[in-house]
Amino acid sequence: MNLQSVKQRFGIIGSSQTLDNQLNRAIRAASTDLSVLITGESGVGKEVFSKIIHELSPRKHNKRMPINCGALPEGTINSELFGHEKGAFTGAISERKGYFETFNGGTIFLDEVGEMPLDTQAFLLRVLESGEFVRVGSSKVLKTDVRVVAATNASLLDKIRAGKFRNDLYFRLNTVPIQVPALSERREDISLLFRKFASDYAEKYRSETIRLDEGAVQLLESYKWPGNIRELKNIAEQVSLLATNRNMTAEDLLKFIPKAADRNLPMVTGDGKNNGENFHEREILYKLLFDMKKDLNDLKSLVFELISNNNLSVPDLNKLPQFTQYEQTSPTRKEFASYGNKNDNESIGRPASGSSKPIIIDPSSNYNNAIEVEETLSLEDMEKDMIQKALTKHKGKRKDAASELGISERTLYRKIKYYDVKE
Repeated sequence: MNLQSVKQRFGIIGSSQTLDNQLNRAIRAASTDLSVLITGESGVGKEVFSKIIHELSPRKHNKRMPINCGALPEGTINSELFGHEKGAFTGAISERKGYFETFNGGTIFLDEVGEMPLDTQAFLLRVLESGEFVRVGSSKVLKTDVRVVAATNASLLDKIRAGKFRNDLYFRLNTVPIQVPALSERREDISLLFRKFASDYAEKYRSETIRLDEGAVQLLESYKWPGNIRELKNIAEQVSLLATNRNMTAEDLLKFIPKAADRNLPMVTGDGKNNGENFHEREILYKLLFDMKKDLNDLKSLVFELISNNNLSVPDLNKLPQFTQYEQTSPTRKEFASYGNKNDNESIGRPASGSSKPIIIDPSSNYNNAIEVEETLSLEDMEKDMIQKALTKHKGKRKDAASELGISERTLYRKIKYYDVKE
């Protein structure tokens, strides 16, 4: 099944390359029995990916069971997953089959798997490795053939370092990793999603469909969307139900998303967490500034070396009236060479043959009266310029350009879209 038909079947809207890459990975993994670990922020649609994997797999005729591990009490989660025998604990008045026994042959989706207790993790690891499990209060080993798809919005590596998640279970679950992109990483899809939600709610509430002007669309796309697609869908429903003006401007939209007016300026947080992307962005700016400084130092060295090696005389600029009429023209290689000829009787203040303007170098001049040329100090402009130079240098190859800039290819793609860089 191709990507477009999968999007239509499961109601997925968007053309983001990052999203398409992860969907293709889910489609390829579906035909196998490998364990899949789906990661991503809350509200990005991880459960939809689990549905795709199950419905496109040979197990599609059996059931898929979604289980929120964070919602199951620690004292009963083993019983829920693996079952129990009569009298195994207080209240166990009869034997009970667990989910791994009941949904044998199907798929179990373990959402928020990072919240699973350590002892349950040990039982789950045994199921993944051998398909064997034991009911609570029993010594009889049972077999099951269940595919496990897990999901989490937390960093399991952080939990491993904190001793809250098993290292071996992580690698067993992470056979096929899928990283669902946040809405802020696929901004080109935001207006499409909003229009779809607004159309659905207009039909539900029998009202006119909400339409956004260009300013409102820009506001949607610049907002961070911490709640991702779930938050965008809620906003679309609020607007469809409560807005009196069906042709909305940015000012109208701000009444429903007041935080969208906040400026999201770059900053360094003190906790040291989740700063990977910001660190790479700052690296681009630092690299630009250091390159500019290096170029300036190289230019200074070249000028003073020319003066020193060629025994050039340096006139006082204040005594040269023609300097005020000097035009910034670049001398030819032949003209430039003539200035450095020690046997040449012409002084540095006299042009070579065929040149009408003098070239003057004055390292001892007083710069207090120099005219300052205003140039942009915008970090965004400098970052955009660096990205453009890197793409030009590597002939549009994003992977090489990202490596040159010291950022990930995903971050480079997002910034190309954000700055509208021409490739």
